[in-house]
Amino acid sequence: MSASGDSKIKFKGVRRRKWGKWVSEIRVPGTQDRLWLGTYATPEAAAVAHDVAFVCLRESMAADKLNFPTLTLPAGVGPGMSPGSVQTAASNAGMAVDAQLRLNNLPPDVANQRGGDNNRWGGEATGEVVSWSQEGSGSSEQAQPLSVSVEDYWNIT
Repeated sequence: MSASGDSKIKFKGVRRRKWGKWVSEIRVPGTQDRLWLGTYATPEAAAVAHDVAFVCLRESMAADKLNFPTLTLPAGVGPGMSPGSVQTAASNAGMAVDAQLRLNNLPPDVANQRGGDNNRWGGEATGEVVSWSQEGSGSSEQAQPLSVSVEDYWNIT
């Protein structure tokens, strides 16, 4: 499956804007409020943001409710977070997926200059399933929270 805007897969909590960007939002349980999760370049990134928010808000990893049932949450993210913290965690996860997909689409020489082979977070797309996992070089390495800034996201050329 391609990470392009031509994706025919329909993800939960994701819709496409007229101008091609993908957006994600989720309802806050027990209210009529919707929590805005962000705007993304790819539907996969918006779907990951939705899944992170779903697990945090509903305290469930029910496979039939998630876009990516094998999703591994970043350290420090989980049930019991405030809506604002959920929004931040979901947005960070979605931005990281967008950045990784963009990096994977760069020519090899540019990707190597950006550290493409040494990234700690990687994505592997196979058919309709996308899994995201932390890659480490040693077993004694401590898990670190996902940290992506807007500058990291937009400076990929």
